Amino acid sequence: MDQETYNYEKIAKAIAFISENAKKQPSLFEVAEEVSISQFHFQRMFTEWAGVSPKKFLQYITADYLKEKIKESTNLVELAEAAGLSSQSRVYDLFTGIEAVTPQEYKTGGKGLQIHYGFHSTPFGECFIAVTERGICAMAFVDEQTKDHQLILLGKKWHFASIEANQVVTENYVNRIFAPHLSSLDRLPLLVQGTNFQLKVWEALLTIPQGAVTTYQQIANSIGNPKAVRAVGTAVGDNPIAFLIPCHRVIRKEGILGEYRWGSLRKKALIGWEAAKSDNDLVY
Repeated sequence: MDQETYNYEKIAKAIAFISENAKKQPSLFEVAEEVSISQFHFQRMFTEWAGVSPKKFLQYITADYLKEKIKESTNLVELAEAAGLSSQSRVYDLFTGIEAVTPQEYKTGGKGLQIHYGFHSTPFGECFIAVTERGICAMAFVDEQTKDHQLILLGKKWHFASIEANQVVTENYVNRIFAPHLSSLDRLPLLVQGTNFQLKVWEALLTIPQGAVTTYQQIANSIGNPKAVRAVGTAVGDNPIAFLIPCHRVIRKEGILGEYRWGSLRKKALIGWEAAKSDNDLVY
């Protein structure tokens, strides 16, 4: 296990403990003891990761805070435009385009495509990523038990493509995704397989800026299909590209985070981390 993955596992355990004991407001010493590291080391590790203290971080994942953020996101287009105008904002997903495979490419299972895949550490644990010359075609957070599953899924979806491991190629993509400073001109195209409805939902997700959250109902409204809330939820859950298509930014209207394909605890970490970066005007 590399250092970044180790740090995330400790941080995730701390977030879980802090959340479960929020009413008791555990001390920094108690949290550090829970994750079996010194108080000094934990404080430094957490602050380097989130940019804020554990106590401040907790504020970003409370229901009251998230309900206020939902109110701000009534109109996703206006929200995205406002974020795009801010020189402080790193909304790289506004510069990320989705390309859908053609019906013929779908039928032939990616025949003729060269896909490189790899496993890499990130601020949120290990990830699996697969890329083609036309863009990223898969990304997921993994652990030792789910690595093989991701390869099986990739093979089923792109069964006639040429698929091979290439850590050098994929590391370049991961570095760009999680780099501290990423130019808005630096495009990260995505290549996906999906229905027209799924594509509309995933494109709507791309308009949610870092630090913001929205609801399934607001996504349904934004694609002009306000009665399709349940179908929107299914499409959000089917998102093939974690983090870049930010399905983690969709929560329940009560301010409750809800489920996440890659773990509800990781969703807390993602939302709190992004809120802290946004609130501190850090460009990530």
